[in-house]
Amino acid sequence: MMFPVEFEFTLPKGYLDADGNLHREGIMRLSTAIDEIAPLRDPRVKSNSAYATIMIISRVIIRLGGLDEITPAIVENFFAQDLNYLQNFYRKINGMEADLVPAEETKSAPKRSTRSTKKDLVK
Repeated sequence: MMFPVEFEFTLPKGYLDADGNLHREGIMRLSTAIDEIAPLRDPRVKSNSAYATIMIISRVIIRLGGLDEITPAIVENFFAQDLNYLQNFYRKINGMEADLVPAEETKSAPKRSTRSTKKDLVK
Protein backbone atom coordinates (compact mmCIF):
# COMPACT_ATOMS: atom_id res chain seq x y z
CA MET A 1 0.00 0.00 0.00
CA MET A 2 1.39 3.39 -1.00
CA PHE A 3 1.04 6.46 1.15
CA PRO A 4 1.05 10.09 0.01
CA VAL A 5 4.43 11.80 -0.20
CA GLU A 6 3.35 15.12 -1.73
CA PHE A 7 0.84 17.55 -0.21
CA GLU A 8 -0.83 20.64 -1.64
CA PHE A 9 -0.97 23.85 0.37
CA THR A 10 -2.11 27.45 0.00
CA LEU A 11 -0.12 30.20 1.67
CA PRO A 12 -2.13 32.71 3.72
CA LYS A 13 -0.48 35.70 2.01
CA GLY A 14 1.71 34.35 -0.79
CA TYR A 15 5.14 35.01 -2.20
CA LEU A 16 5.46 38.15 -4.31
CA ASP A 17 8.25 37.74 -6.88
CA ALA A 18 10.37 40.49 -8.46
CA ASP A 19 7.92 40.80 -11.38
CA GLY A 20 4.96 41.38 -9.05
CA ASN A 21 3.46 37.90 -9.49
CA LEU A 22 1.80 36.39 -6.43
CA HIS A 23 2.42 32.70 -5.77
CA ARG A 24 0.16 31.07 -3.15
CA GLU A 25 -0.55 27.45 -4.11
CA GLY A 26 2.19 24.90 -3.83
CA ILE A 27 3.26 21.34 -3.14
CA MET A 28 5.43 20.14 -0.29
CA ARG A 29 6.91 16.65 -0.16
CA LEU A 30 7.71 14.58 2.90
CA SER A 31 11.18 15.25 4.23
CA THR A 32 14.00 12.75 4.29
CA ALA A 33 16.86 12.45 6.73
CA ILE A 34 19.20 14.31 4.36
CA ASP A 35 16.78 17.26 4.27
CA GLU A 36 17.42 17.72 7.98
CA ILE A 37 21.14 16.87 7.90
CA ALA A 38 22.40 18.72 4.80
CA PRO A 39 21.67 22.24 6.11
CA LEU A 40 23.91 21.59 9.11
CA ARG A 41 26.91 21.68 6.74
CA ASP A 42 25.99 25.12 5.39
CA PRO A 43 28.01 28.07 6.77
CA ARG A 44 24.84 30.18 7.07
CA VAL A 45 23.38 27.60 9.47
CA LYS A 46 26.67 27.32 11.37
CA SER A 47 26.59 31.07 12.05
CA ASN A 48 22.80 31.21 12.68
CA SER A 49 21.02 27.95 13.53
CA ALA A 50 17.61 29.50 12.78
CA TYR A 51 18.62 29.56 9.10
CA ALA A 52 18.20 25.76 9.03
CA THR A 53 14.44 26.33 8.80
CA ILE A 54 14.90 28.39 5.63
CA MET A 55 17.05 25.71 4.05
CA ILE A 56 14.79 22.80 5.02
CA ILE A 57 11.65 24.53 3.75
CA SER A 58 13.39 25.36 0.45
CA ARG A 59 14.35 21.67 0.03
CA VAL A 60 10.86 20.22 0.59
CA ILE A 61 8.73 22.66 -1.44
CA ILE A 62 8.70 21.23 -4.93
CA ARG A 63 6.43 23.84 -6.49
CA LEU A 64 5.02 27.23 -5.56
CA GLY A 65 2.69 28.88 -8.05
CA GLY A 66 4.59 29.12 -11.34
CA LEU A 67 7.95 28.47 -9.67
CA ASP A 68 9.46 25.02 -10.09
CA GLU A 69 12.62 25.75 -8.09
CA ILE A 70 12.42 27.15 -4.58
CA THR A 71 15.75 28.44 -3.31
CA PRO A 72 16.68 29.64 0.19
CA ALA A 73 16.75 33.18 -1.27
CA ILE A 74 13.06 32.83 -2.20
CA VAL A 75 12.12 31.47 1.24
CA GLU A 76 14.01 34.37 2.87
CA ASN A 77 11.48 36.69 1.23
CA PHE A 78 8.35 34.91 2.44
CA PHE A 79 6.11 36.90 4.74
CA ALA A 80 6.45 35.80 8.38
CA GLN A 81 2.87 34.49 8.42
CA ASP A 82 3.59 32.27 5.42
CA LEU A 83 6.84 30.93 6.91
CA ASN A 84 5.02 30.10 10.14
CA TYR A 85 2.27 28.38 8.16
CA LEU A 86 4.84 26.30 6.25
CA GLN A 87 6.67 25.30 9.44
CA ASN A 88 3.40 24.04 10.94
CA PHE A 89 2.44 22.32 7.68
CA TYR A 90 5.88 20.64 7.57
CA ARG A 91 5.43 19.33 11.13
CA LYS A 92 1.94 18.06 10.33
CA ILE A 93 2.72 16.13 7.14
CA ASN A 94 5.90 14.66 8.63
CA GLY A 95 4.07 13.24 11.65
CA MET A 96 5.25 15.83 14.13
CA GLU A 97 1.80 17.28 14.75
CA ALA A 98 1.87 16.21 18.41
CA ASP A 99 4.01 19.33 18.88
CA LEU A 100 1.02 21.38 17.76
CA VAL A 101 -1.67 20.02 20.11
CA PRO A 102 -3.78 22.95 21.32
CA ALA A 103 -3.68 23.69 25.05
CA GLU A 104 -7.42 22.90 25.35
CA GLU A 105 -6.74 19.28 24.41
CA THR A 106 -3.89 18.85 26.86
CA LYS A 107 -5.98 20.21 29.75
CA SER A 108 -8.42 17.32 29.55
CA ALA A 109 -5.81 14.75 30.59
CA PRO A 110 -6.46 13.55 34.15
CA LYS A 111 -3.86 14.56 36.69
CA ARG A 112 -2.23 11.89 38.79
CA SER A 113 -1.60 12.49 42.42
CA THR A 114 2.01 12.18 43.47
CA ARG A 115 1.17 11.91 47.16
CA SER A 116 1.25 8.57 48.85
CA THR A 117 -1.66 7.72 51.09
CA LYS A 118 -1.76 5.21 53.90
CA LYS A 119 -3.73 2.87 51.60
CA ASP A 120 -0.96 3.00 48.96
CA LEU A 121 1.68 2.08 51.51
CA VAL A 122 -0.28 -0.96 52.72
CA LYS A 123 -0.62 -2.54 49.29
